[in-house]
Amino acid sequence: MMSTRKTYHWNCRNRTIVLGERTLVMGILNTTPDSFSDGGSFFSSAAAVERALEMVEQGADIIDVGGESTRPGAEPVGVEEEIGRTVPVIRKIREQSDVLISIDTMKSETARQAMDAGADIINDVSAFEGDEKMAEVAVETSAGVVLMHIKGTPSMMQDHPAYDNVVQEVGAFLQARTQVALNRGVNLNQIVIDPGIGFGKTAGHNVELLQNLSDLMKYDLPILVGASRKRFIGALTQRGNTQNRLAGSLGVAAWASLQGAHILRVHDVLETCDICRMLDILSGGEI
Repeated sequence: MMSTRKTYHWNCRNRTIVLGERTLVMGILNTTPDSFSDGGSFFSSAAAVERALEMVEQGADIIDVGGESTRPGAEPVGVEEEIGRTVPVIRKIREQSDVLISIDTMKSETARQAMDAGADIINDVSAFEGDEKMAEVAVETSAGVVLMHIKGTPSMMQDHPAYDNVVQEVGAFLQARTQVALNRGVNLNQIVIDPGIGFGKTAGHNVELLQNLSDLMKYDLPILVGASRKRFIGALTQRGNTQNRLAGSLGVAAWASLQGAHILRVHDVLETCDICRMLDILSGGEI
């Protein structure tokens, strides 16, 4: 186990997941027509399920199913549309695999129906700010929870985001939202925090957060990082096409893993699993 990464036990419904012994990989499954990298690729239910099972075969520990794009400038979709895009896919994945399934949503009714279909984790980019009933669903189902930092909303988050100290402000926000969740009955061992790379942040902000990722460890919670194929990687590597950002994304994944991230949310599961396995072994893990 890496010396910089503390071990936690994450409660995800009826399962307890050990975090910290190795880097876990969360595969992104966007059942949307407009996500920034793979929008439309897995819009049909059959294609989405096939992709999910492929990612499981490639080594994904978690499949993160989302039915609403949170790319910069994205407009929200209705709850019924989001449920229609995600819940049947979750149900079919669960019929064929026991992989951990996460629902990427800001809506409590979507989360509730996803749990009924077999999901284990609620990944809420609004950290329970978007829907006050989300904590209720987490409490009732004992779901694992990911609380993420975002400045603004997806439709306007990249309109000149500014911070006095991005690391301190993101950390304080996550600490405050964790306390809100606890006050509403969520258990501490259900919670993972996410600094929200690319969500209301410039390239400079993203770099600063990644450079100081270990600072978030003082909040004593497991950390998820999702930077895969994002705009700042394209800007820094001069790769405008999202499909050409694999190397840059792997560089960020390796850095985040070495800095102590417990979970990496990625598009390129096979390559990320390989690089994380090598890093974990070389950092003192088991062969």
